[in-house]
Amino acid sequence: MFDWFFTLLQPLEYVVATIMVAWHTVLTAIGMPTDSGWTWALSIVGLVVVIRILLIPLFVRQIRASRAMQLIQPEIKRIQDKYKGKTDPASRQAMTQETMALYKERGTNPFSSCLPILLQSPIFFALFRVLNGIPHGQTVGPLNAELVQSADQATILGAPLSATFVNAPNVATKVVTVILIILMSLTTFTTQRQLMTKNMPASALDNPFARQQKMLMYVLPLIFAVSGVNFPIGVLIYWLTTNLWSMGQQFYVIRRMPAPGSPAEKALLERRREKAARRGGAEPAAAEAAEPGVPEVPRSGQRQQPKRQNRTKRGSSRAPAPTASKRPGEGSARPGKSR
Repeated sequence: MFDWFFTLLQPLEYVVATIMVAWHTVLTAIGMPTDSGWTWALSIVGLVVVIRILLIPLFVRQIRASRAMQLIQPEIKRIQDKYKGKTDPASRQAMTQETMALYKERGTNPFSSCLPILLQSPIFFALFRVLNGIPHGQTVGPLNAELVQSADQATILGAPLSATFVNAPNVATKVVTVILIILMSLTTFTTQRQLMTKNMPASALDNPFARQQKMLMYVLPLIFAVSGVNFPIGVLIYWLTTNLWSMGQQFYVIRRMPAPGSPAEKALLERRREKAARRGGAEPAAAEAAEPGVPEVPRSGQRQQPKRQNRTKRGSSRAPAPTASKRPGEGSARPGKSR
């Protein structure tokens, strides 16, 4: 039934096996044992590094798209309220057109934030197929019979890399699998929570989209925990490493490019003020210009610096001229007498 899908995965399986073998060759060249489970585990980590470096532009786009989707929710709600109760085709089409125009204006759409995950899914399944084939002696490209046997015999703390919790050959495999599943679920939750709590203003968190994201924050770790019992240990290592990479990469992007009005932006402005103070009392605006790599975005609610005003009273254009010294007899004329 899924033969066509597996046929499409074959080129990716070849790429995955090539990258793993390349890292395995490098690691053994620097002195790590050829048949060690840690050598093969680090080869999987190297696979993650290569894939995630290639996906960096898409990851930054995902962060910006997710942030933009949160920020435009009040406007989307206004469009929905405008056509609330109108079920005729013309109204529904008009609402769709206005929503799509808003997406185009803000440079985002609901699918942009899912793009990196969708692109990683085939790689995930390709690695799953490669590792699942190791116990059966299946070779893929440069992963020849000798390397397949080496990977099949490789263990971490007594657990084979190709083993799963369901088909665990010993207790050590179950323990290692459970630890990896717990870590994978925790990192998934932490990564999503980091995006929700640090890079979103309070006004953007009170809408249906934000509530849906919050629900996924709790549901996704549970899904991974339940389905993880069927994943080989090597796949769990891949997914855990991917989560750790995403967490660190997301932390860096949020720290440097926070959403306007978010707690992350407030922390960024505070760091800039402290940096300006250490430089000798420079204005915060100067500190903002001094830090490269952060695009300028409009910030609502930011206090404008007061302009210095003229201290003279309104109505007097200039200071009064100094009074010349009077000579004796040159005072003002007395009343009733002419000079």
